[in-house]
Order: sequence, then structure tokens, then C-alpha cells
Amino acid sequence: MTRLAVVLFNLGGPDGPAAVKPFLFNLFRDPAIIGLPALARYPIAALIAARREKLAQANYDIMGGASPLLPETQAQARALTSALKAAAPDTDTRVFIAMRYWRPFAAETAREVAAFAPDEIVLLPLYPQYSTTTTASSVRDWRKAYNGPGRTRTVCCYPTAEGLVAAHADAIRGVWETAGRPANVRLLFSAHGLPQKVVDGGDPYRAQVEATAAAIAARLPELADWTVCFQSRVGPMKWLAPSTDDEVRRAGADGKGVLVSPIAFVSEHVETLVELDHEYAALAGEVGCAPYLRVRTPGVRASFIDMLAQATLGALERAGGPQPFGPWLCPAGLGKCACRQGEAA
Repeated sequence: MTRLAVVLFNLGGPDGPAAVKPFLFNLFRDPAIIGLPALARYPIAALIAARREKLAQANYDIMGGASPLLPETQAQARALTSALKAAAPDTDTRVFIAMRYWRPFAAETAREVAAFAPDEIVLLPLYPQYSTTTTASSVRDWRKAYNGPGRTRTVCCYPTAEGLVAAHADAIRGVWETAGRPANVRLLFSAHGLPQKVVDGGDPYRAQVEATAAAIAARLPELADWTVCFQSRVGPMKWLAPSTDDEVRRAGADGKGVLVSPIAFVSEHVETLVELDHEYAALAGEVGCAPYLRVRTPGVRASFIDMLAQATLGALERAGGPQPFGPWLCPAGLGKCACRQGEAA
């Protein structure tokens, strides 16, 4: 019986108050986040972590003191295991989790995968849209950590895959209909932001986010007023625009409410449960943007989990470097695109 190891990548999150500062340090010392030599990057990361600890801790306190990202990812891993066993009953499949900035780290998961001794390994990021700051960083981290057996295949992205698009469209329509099908709402596709210079350097993230939004919007003709926006800005540098908070203000000025869909996230965590549910909701109240409606992430929706299973099994059937799942190829000119480079780094 073939042994298949599926490794789910995600960012991770603090599992308690004591983890907040080291989590932030791990985040900002990543060269994909701060592109300086380690000699300069490490003290800068330590300084940022110290300065942001108190604010970050307050946000995690809203969620009970810890991030729910790992439990959410574990639920997705269990659902994916069941889907893969149903689709490929003759394969001995195990799904593992490797977080980038907090436990379980890639090194720990790599030891578990090596002990399983797989014939095949599929690296499956829970970042639908590829970026050098997420998927590439996680894959690079994994390659440093893993030296066990198995042929490795990587799914670099799936921005327009059927199951992802269906999961988002169904969730958006469900929230809108539950709210009474309000006509005065603008659909905001909110994605985590990046510094503009990252995208200017050839990162395909923005192009893929916009492709995801367009594919979802095509299924929602009743919500024709929509836009893409970006949240979670950090620091003084120029970030992707328009920002989500500016779009909430614009909707209020236009006499509209908003229906916010977090399309770059597949699990609930601080950016959705605090930033969207509390901070932007409060802003909406201040600027007269009503109603303020928020859509949940795909989580363990059947269409999304089935898509992950299809992406996994599809990866086993091909040779070569990282490839997208679904009808997508990055436009020419995006030099950091993994599928055009043939490597996720």
C-alpha cells in the first residue's frame, strides 16, 4: 500500500499569552518579511516584537488569550484525511501540519513525516494565493527541515479552483440572504495586505487575489457592486491599496453598507475575529456604514475540503515543479511566480 503524507502549511499563532512575543519575533525575523541580513534583521525583529507585544496580546485576549488557528487547521486536517481516504481507499494517508511561526514548526513535523516513511509527499499550503511571504517561505522552511524518504510534489496555489470559489460564493450568498437580501450593500473582498514593493518586485499575490475575487463575483450577479481591498497594514511603508478601512469609510459616504468576505484566509484567526469583527465593525458604526456584514472563512466546508483532496491527488499524477491547482497560470511578467519559475522559492 502506497504511503502518502500531506503537509498542510499555515502561519501559526500564539497558543497562550507567553507565546505572543516569540511568535512576533519569529514572524519578523523571516527574511521573506524583512529582507535584511540576519545581523540587522534579528535585532529589528526583537524590537518590533517588544513594541507590538502589548497590542497583540490585547487582540488575542479578545479570543480567549490564544489564536484559534491551530485548532481550525487541525479540523481541516481531519476533514481532509476523511476525504482522501474516501477518494483513495488503497492509499495509506496521513495529513500533517507545519506552521511557519509557531508550533508545530516544520522541524517537528518533518521528524513525524520521516518516521511515517512515506512514498509520496504533497506540500499543500492553506494560502490560496501564492506569495513569496507565505507559500515560498513555508516551502523553503520545509526543505531545510526535511531529509526523509518520499517523492515530493508541491501545490503552489489555487486562486480560481472550483471548490474554493464555490465555498466563498455560497458563504457570501448565505450571509446576504440571512440578512434579508439588502440592496444597499457593497461586497468587499478583503485580503491580507503586503508592502507595495513586494508586489512591484514580481510577487503574484495581488494578481491572484483579484482573480479569486472576480471568479467569486461572477457567481453572484445579485451583488454587482464589489471591490478588492487589503487589511492588516504594519509600519510606515506603502502597502497595497485600497485599504479595507478606507473602503468601509467610502461605503459609509456613499450611503451603503458592506458585506465583507476575507478571501485570502481559509481559517478564522486574529485578522478575521478581531480586525474584521471588532475594529472594522466599530469603524462602520462611526461612519454610518450599515449594515456591516461579515462572511466566515471556508473552514471545513465540503466544497473546500473536496478541492484540497482533488489538489492533493492531482499533484501525484504530475511531474515537475510546483504547479497551481485549477484553471490558473500567472500572467507573464510576474517573476516571483512559482509555477513559472518551476520552484516555490
